[in-house]
Amino acid sequence: MHPTELAVSSVSGAQAERLAAALATLNDAQRAAVEHGVGAAVGDARPLLVIAGAGSGKTSTLAHRVAHLVALGVDPQRILLLTFSRRAAQEMSRRAGQVAARVLGLRSEVAPSLPWAGTFHGIGARLLREYAAQIGLDENFTIHDRGDAEDLMGLVRHDLGFSSTAKRFPQKGTCLSIYSRAVNTCSPLGEVLAHTFPWCAEWEAELKRLFAAYVEAKQ
Repeated sequence: MHPTELAVSSVSGAQAERLAAALATLNDAQRAAVEHGVGAAVGDARPLLVIAGAGSGKTSTLAHRVAHLVALGVDPQRILLLTFSRRAAQEMSRRAGQVAARVLGLRSEVAPSLPWAGTFHGIGARLLREYAAQIGLDENFTIHDRGDAEDLMGLVRHDLGFSSTAKRFPQKGTCLSIYSRAVNTCSPLGEVLAHTFPWCAEWEAELKRLFAAYVEAKQ
C-alpha cells in the first residue's frame, strides 16, 4: 500500500459516523493499515508493506482502505487494486464496493466503480493495448499462455530439425523453461544451463539458434 498523493477532504456528519462504524469492525493492525498515510495519519508518507497469513483479513483490510479513501474524496478511478487470479480480483472488487457503498450511504447496486481493479496480467495487458502505438506494438497483439508458448516452441524446434537429432534434444517444455529462466533472470544462457539445466548444457549452441528463431516466430 502506498499513501495517496491525492488531495483528500474531511468527513463529517452521517458519513463520518458510517466510516467510524466500518473502521470499528477492524482490529488495531488492520485499522492502522487502512488509515496509513491519509486522514489523521497523512504525515506518514512511507509506503506500507503488509505481511499476513491466510484468513487474517487481508481482503477486508483492502476493502476498508478503499472505502476510507473514497470517503475522504479520492476518485475511485485513481485507485489501483491488483491481485493474481480473476476470482480474487472479482471478490476484492465486490467487497471493496460493498464497504464503500455502506460508508457513502449508497445502495450496493450503485457502489463506486473501481475500473483499475484486476489481475496483474489483466491490468498489464490493458495498459499495453492502451499505449500500444506509443511503444511500437499492434494493439491487436495476442498473449500466449504456457500451452501456446510450448506449442510454438515445439513447431520451431521441429522446423530446425531438432526433433529428429541422433541424440535426444530437450523437449519443448524443457526448452521453454530454459528460455523463460534466461529471460526472467536476465542471465546468459550458458549460466542458466550450468546452474539449473546441466543435462542440457551440451546443446547450448543449438538452443541459442532455437530461441532466436522462437523470438522471430512470435513477431
